[in-house]
Amino acid sequence: MRETETSPWRRLRDGWMVIVARFGGVQTQVILAGFYLFLLGPVSLFQALGRTDLLDKRALRGGGSAWRDADTGGADLERAKLQS
Repeated sequence: MRETETSPWRRLRDGWMVIVARFGGVQTQVILAGFYLFLLGPVSLFQALGRTDLLDKRALRGGGSAWRDADTGGADLERAKLQS
């Protein structure tokens, strides 16, 4: 067989891959849309209705600082040995 000729099975497989690629693209869009509509959308809606401030931005409106002290135990040799 010459390299330019393709077997019927090869042509059938190539045609099937074109069809499957199209279905895969559509399926990806449907899954992403469902994820947004049924998970992210309602969560953000409830959060907006509840007026929760997860980033604590309301405290900064008065011109205060966003700096928060870390809850660490200090910098000593034993603590440094545990990190390695």
